[in-house]
Amino acid sequence: MRLNKYIAHAGIASRRKADELTINGNVKINGLTMREPGYDVKPGDVVEVNGTTIRSQEKKEYVLLNKPVGYITSVQDEQGRPVVMELVADVDARLFPVGRLDYNTSGMLILTNDGDLAYRLTHPKHQVTKTYRALVAGVLSNEKLARLRRGVDIGGFVTSPAQVKVIKQAERSALVEIKIHEGKNRQVRKMFAAVGNKVQELQRTAIGDLYLGRLKEGHYRKLTKEEIDYLKGL
Repeated sequence: MRLNKYIAHAGIASRRKADELTINGNVKINGLTMREPGYDVKPGDVVEVNGTTIRSQEKKEYVLLNKPVGYITSVQDEQGRPVVMELVADVDARLFPVGRLDYNTSGMLILTNDGDLAYRLTHPKHQVTKTYRALVAGVLSNEKLARLRRGVDIGGFVTSPAQVKVIKQAERSALVEIKIHEGKNRQVRKMFAAVGNKVQELQRTAIGDLYLGRLKEGHYRKLTKEEIDYLKGL
């Protein structure tokens, strides 16, 4: 089994993060530092990450969290700010968040110790759709909607066509649903800024056809087997 996959199966990190840990010298095989992510872990190999011996057999856990505004999507924060892991502290597994929601964004966040699933849901090639509900300042004209649907430049990157619909247009703001399959940093906010509308509130409501539903903010629930199978099939 490739080293990055072994680390992911142990619930330490996604494959991509496992590659970073390896390249940075945080991984040892049989007591020797291993900087080659493609190393094939053999039976009997002792794998250590940050000084801790790991096993690739940890029971997989899958949690759906309704992240509130004011929490960092991280396992820990150097500045001491609240992190999403504090909201699932009673789960008996070493979880990590799949992808990110920024500090001022709320909504659906999946946490797991399944590195393979994290990889599938976050890698651009799989084009998993994420649905957001945004409250934006100003009026969204048909011309602006057309630009968003075609794709906009958000600073050195042109987004793929998005599905956008106005739920409610008020005099000074609009409630909008937008669906994207990329995951650039603060992408939805940058997309609306590109057409001249500042995002005032932002919530992720769905990943694929898995919806947040009525789960209260700050609460979580474990995914059902059917939901887990669905996500693995995306």
